[in-house]
Amino acid sequence: MTHAQPASGEPGAARDGTARPVPADSKTVLEQAEIGRALTRLTHEIIERTRGAQHVVLLGIPTRGVPLAGRLAAGLQQVEGRPIPHGSLDITMYRDDLRLRPARTLGRTQVPPDGIDGKIVVLVDDVLYSGRTVRAALDALNDLGRPRAGQLAVLVYRGHRELPIRPDYVGKNLPTARSERIQVQLLEVDEVDQILVRVESSKNRFTTVRPRRVGSFLMGRSEIRASSSAVSSTSRASSRLRSAAEIRCRFTGASRCRRRPHRAGPRPARPPR
Repeated sequence: MTHAQPASGEPGAARDGTARPVPADSKTVLEQAEIGRALTRLTHEIIERTRGAQHVVLLGIPTRGVPLAGRLAAGLQQVEGRPIPHGSLDITMYRDDLRLRPARTLGRTQVPPDGIDGKIVVLVDDVLYSGRTVRAALDALNDLGRPRAGQLAVLVYRGHRELPIRPDYVGKNLPTARSERIQVQLLEVDEVDQILVRVESSKNRFTTVRPRRVGSFLMGRSEIRASSSAVSSTSRASSRLRSAAEIRCRFTGASRCRRRPHRAGPRPARPPR
């Protein structure tokens, strides 16, 4: 696959040849050569599964899915000898978190002139995490037409899916923790080809509470607070019931409500029947 190379030829170098410093809380997991090999493998997998990339349309999901779709289209054209239609698919108005973060910039949706009806549409994205971005892309694709089939190609698959969405083509599987963040940097957007793994600060993590042993059970702090509040509320309710019963007996004067005198010593044995 042919795409732009850094001037210096060194991994992590920008277009002007200057090396890009990696942040202290990040580490490089894929460099430019490895990204190129992953895209080459994705190209051949698409050709094999679609039988020569017949009726294939590549749609990239902004931001970094669009240049990835362009690189895959260039690789398919180099192997097959014919141009492969590709474009972009904006999913801004189809996201399920618009209420949480309503201020967003609308992207551009660019569909090939022949459309997507009866085509094999391959959605291209940089990272597959929860699957919610791909779900929004499927909703947006449904409004554009009715493709014959829909497939998904991602450069990095990191796990932790929240929806039943699985990629058809994966460039690199990177098992990560939820506290880690995958940052894909491409020449077309970031002027460098590399993939970083960044660990979030401990302030943003959820702290786990060490359980306490109460009797023969293990209880956390929240459970201890809940159980103590439940016991106190039960004792207050029972005391209110006892006081209400005493007031009712005092006004009615019923004999069954009067307290029996306390007997000292053991209780007498019952006579045999």
